[in-house]
Amino acid sequence: MEQKKSSFSGSIGFVLAAAGSAVGLGNIWRFPNLAAKHGGGLFIMVYIALVLLFGFALLMTDIAIGRKTGMNAGNAYGAICKKWKWVGHLTFLVPAVIMTYYTVIGGWILKYFAEYVTFNGDRVASDGFFTSFITAPVAPVVFMLIYLAITAVIVYAGVEKGIEKFSKVVMPALLLLIFGIAIYSLFLVDPVSGRTGLEGAAIYFVPNFEGLTLSSFMNVVLDAMNQMFYSLSVAMGIMITYGSYVKKDINLNKSTTQIQVFDTLVAVLSGMMIVPAVCVFFGAEQMKETAGAGLMFVTLPKVFENMGAAGSIVGLLFFLMVAFAALTSSVSIMETVVASCMEYFKKTRKQMSLLVATFTTIGAVVICMGYNVFYFELALPNGTVGQLLDLADYVSNSVIMPVITIMTCILIGWVVKPKWVIDEVQRNGERFGRKGLFVVIVKFVAPVVMTILLLKALGIF
Repeated sequence: MEQKKSSFSGSIGFVLAAAGSAVGLGNIWRFPNLAAKHGGGLFIMVYIALVLLFGFALLMTDIAIGRKTGMNAGNAYGAICKKWKWVGHLTFLVPAVIMTYYTVIGGWILKYFAEYVTFNGDRVASDGFFTSFITAPVAPVVFMLIYLAITAVIVYAGVEKGIEKFSKVVMPALLLLIFGIAIYSLFLVDPVSGRTGLEGAAIYFVPNFEGLTLSSFMNVVLDAMNQMFYSLSVAMGIMITYGSYVKKDINLNKSTTQIQVFDTLVAVLSGMMIVPAVCVFFGAEQMKETAGAGLMFVTLPKVFENMGAAGSIVGLLFFLMVAFAALTSSVSIMETVVASCMEYFKKTRKQMSLLVATFTTIGAVVICMGYNVFYFELALPNGTVGQLLDLADYVSNSVIMPVITIMTCILIGWVVKPKWVIDEVQRNGERFGRKGLFVVIVKFVAPVVMTILLLKALGIF
């Protein structure tokens, strides 16, 4: 058996690895899409407020649980209170399910990147390309396997030599790429309509209160809350696992704040990169009508095509950047599953990395086949209609994650009391200035809000 000796070398390694987990596809396409849908600046303001209030409390809780117990999520809850070990088992399910379909989407990204590398950007911008690719019997599986192999190799190498080393190189590069494309988008001009990137930026940043009602504002809040959980990687066991690798002398309060800032900065810059470009070439309404995968794999390639010769380079850089973001997240997801299996089965990292990669491959192949052999359309309780990938996403993100969050808040807020986390944050005499707010959120606010989100997801509220 491999003993639990893995750890991050220091604060920077931990922050970049944790930020890498937080920064993923949700930042690149989901955040900009929701921002445009809900009046630009209004959504951004609500999101930032929620990150500062809820985000810090829940992120701090996960990291503190990991460091204080020295265990991964699967066993950490049982170490806190034996009767609550089942919550730890739930946290194992979330990344295990997410890994199967996240790997599939990662394969799609690699396919698009390969097309731009081989100067076929005009082909991916053509109508029907995305659908014909994902419904093909072989190509999606091949690119999924390549993506999974890259992820598995990084996790196989371990924490300091694999995850931390990868994150230290990729995260600064990712931020530079996003910033560069975002600035470029601001100076775009459509020669036909005369629309400019700066006009698109105004749509993105300036709050639009026209027609705002209490009901529509609540939808903004609920969507922003869902995005925050999706983006910060809380309630997945990921931050508990990463927290178990954090050395005792690291300032958790400072590190948590840095993760929040990095993640939010990438999300806002991603919107600044995408919204102005789409608004220039298609108008503001296109952003409101385009959702999910359609934005990244259908609309944006058309934007790049409209940019002329420069579009090929921008498209190449964009999908390179998205591949980086997706990889940092999938590495953290797979690491959580591998780390839990190491504790469950008392086996080495190498053995569990190979085992998890094998089972992920099986699940991911099934997800790929959900667009051809196993294709179906299912009406979900939240009002959407989805295929196999959408069903897996709904179960993991909209049902299991809210349950985990509610149970974690009850455990920390009412069973062992918030002081359990506060003592860990202040272990070395560090000041925890927001501990009063932390207590209120964990004990009262978060459980109520998450219950509402769960009821909404189940179609009850």
